[in-house]
Amino acid sequence: MNDRDTPEFALPRSRAANERLHALVPGGAHTYAKGDDQYPEDLAPVISHGRGAHVWDVDGNRYVEYGSGLRSVSLGHAHPRVTEAVRREIDRGGNFVRPSVVEVEAAERFLATVPTAEMVKFAKNGSDATTAAVRLARAATGRRRVAICADHPFFSTDDWFIGTTPMSAGIPDEVNELTVTFPYGDLAATEEILSRYRDEVACLILEPATHSEPPPGYLAGLRQLADRYGCVLVFDEMITGFRWSEAGAQGLYGVVPDLSTFGKALGNGFAVSALAGRRELMERGGLRHSGDRVFLLSTTHGAETHSLAAAMAVQAVYAEEGVTARLHALGELLAAGVREAAAGMGVGDHVVVRGRASNLVFATLDGNGQPSQEYRTLFLRRLLAGGVLAPSFVVSSALSEADIDHTVDVVAQACAVYRKALDAGDPGPWLGGRPVKPVFRRLV
Repeated sequence: MNDRDTPEFALPRSRAANERLHALVPGGAHTYAKGDDQYPEDLAPVISHGRGAHVWDVDGNRYVEYGSGLRSVSLGHAHPRVTEAVRREIDRGGNFVRPSVVEVEAAERFLATVPTAEMVKFAKNGSDATTAAVRLARAATGRRRVAICADHPFFSTDDWFIGTTPMSAGIPDEVNELTVTFPYGDLAATEEILSRYRDEVACLILEPATHSEPPPGYLAGLRQLADRYGCVLVFDEMITGFRWSEAGAQGLYGVVPDLSTFGKALGNGFAVSALAGRRELMERGGLRHSGDRVFLLSTTHGAETHSLAAAMAVQAVYAEEGVTARLHALGELLAAGVREAAAGMGVGDHVVVRGRASNLVFATLDGNGQPSQEYRTLFLRRLLAGGVLAPSFVVSSALSEADIDHTVDVVAQACAVYRKALDAGDPGPWLGGRPVKPVFRRLV
C-alpha cells in the first residue's frame, strides 16, 4: 500500500483547542514561535502536561520533546530539585513591598556562576533585559544608534529590534533608522559600520555564538573594536547561557562583554531573566552615583521569590551534575544518529543537522539544496506521527538513550518518505495541507 493511502495521524481535541485559542488569543498562542502556523495543518498538539523529556497532548499522545519551552527547559519538565525549591518559596510568600532576602542570595549565586559580571538585575523575560542593555548603553555613551548582528534571529519584542523585521507594522520609521546591522564573523564589515557612523553607535549587540562556532579571534576582535570606537559590547546569552557553559559563551571563549543578558535555561521554564555586567555601567541604574539616573529595570514581578529560587536550584543542579557536559554528549549522540539515518535513506544532503551539540537545529532542503518549508512540513508530519515533537533537535538533560534511539528510528521513517518526495519532485502529496510558515513575515 502506498504510504499516501495509509490512515492519517489526527489530533481532533488539539484541533478544537486551537480553534478556542484563536477565538480568544491573537495568533492562537502567547508566543509566535509556538503558533500553529509553525506546524503542519491540523497537527499542532496542544499540551496537557510534561515530565522529564516527554509531553502529552490533550488527545492523549505522548511525545519525546525537543526544544522544550523554546530552549528554556534544559533539565526536563517538573525537575524535582527545581519544583521543590519553588514550592518552598511559594509557601513563604512570593512578592513583597521590599526586597526579599532571596534576591541577594540569587544575585550572589548568579555572580558566582558568571564571574565575568560584577552586578546583576533580574527580570521576567529576555526582551526586557536586552532593551535595558540598549538603554543603558545609550545613556552611558550619549549615542542614539544600536548595531545588531544581522545573522541572529531575535533580540527583543521592543521597537529597536522588531522594526528591523518584516513584522514592523506600528513602528515609526524614525525608530527603525536608529538601528543598523553588522554581519556575524566579519570584523572588517563591522568596523566599516562603526566608521561610517563614527561617534553615533551606542552598542554592538549579538549572540556570541549560534549554529556555528565563532571564527578564531572574532569575539576578541569585537572587544577591541568596541573599545576603539567607544561603544558598549553586549552579549545576548539567552541561548548560549547554560548551554555552551554555565557562564555562557563568555565563560567558554574567555571574552568579557560590557553587558550580557541571560534567560531561558536559567529558570528551567520559570520566568526569570538577567542583565549582568560591569559595575561602572550597571550602577548607572542604581543609587550610588552622581550622574543622571537610568531607568534600568523596574518590574513588579521581576524578583518573585519562587522564580529566583528556581534559578538557584538550576545553577546548583548544573554545578553538581555536570549538566552542560551531558547536554553535549546527548546532542552528539542524536546528531550522529540522525545523520546516519538520513544518509541511509539517501537524503543526507537534504536533512541536515547543524549547530553545537547542545543546541542542534535541522534544515530541510529541496532537490536543489535550497531551504524548503514544504519539505519541513513533510518531515514534521512524520515526526509527530512517530511520537517526536521536534521543531528543533535541541536536547534536554532528561533525555535517555532510549529516547534518542526512538527519535532516530522515527527520523529514518520520515527520511524514507522524504526520499519518495524528492524522487517525485513534489512533496505536495505528503503535506496534508498548507506548508508551515516562517514566524517573521509581513502578511498572514
